Amino acid sequence: MGTRAVIYTTPAEFLAHCREGKLAGLDVGTKTIGLATCDTNWSFAGPSETIKRTKFQKDLGGLTAFVEANGIRGLVIGLPLNMDGTDSPRTQSTRAFARNLAPLGLPILLWDERWSTMAVERAMIDADVSRAKRADKVDAMAAAHILQGAIDALANLDSDS
Repeated sequence: MGTRAVIYTTPAEFLAHCREGKLAGLDVGTKTIGLATCDTNWSFAGPSETIKRTKFQKDLGGLTAFVEANGIRGLVIGLPLNMDGTDSPRTQSTRAFARNLAPLGLPILLWDERWSTMAVERAMIDADVSRAKRADKVDAMAAAHILQGAIDALANLDSDS
């Protein structure tokens, strides 16, 4: 891991700087961070775990351990935009969180996550998952949903090249 992270807002920019290796998806909430990973070929994403948020340095320590244990080469962070595409206070908080991940030294893609948690919740309800189990799994599942959307877009860009 290096000492500098660069944040990208489009898949094309990210792809120019990160073309291989496992990626991690993050669904950053006020109380938890849902984590997901994808395979090295960027074909499929799956939920991993949820970190309970405390102080940022402790959160960073947990993320650093996750990145190292999983051989992560880049991050995709869900960006909670308003439905009209504008920023909200949570959007600003997520952008600041991404900037604070500079010590990881990984490229970061901010990915529109407007529908991720809702889509995951609906799928879990349709699968008759209990409310308690949904609460335990929804953040990591939302991170997987975010990451899958990003790797699908990246794969489409890569195949156009």
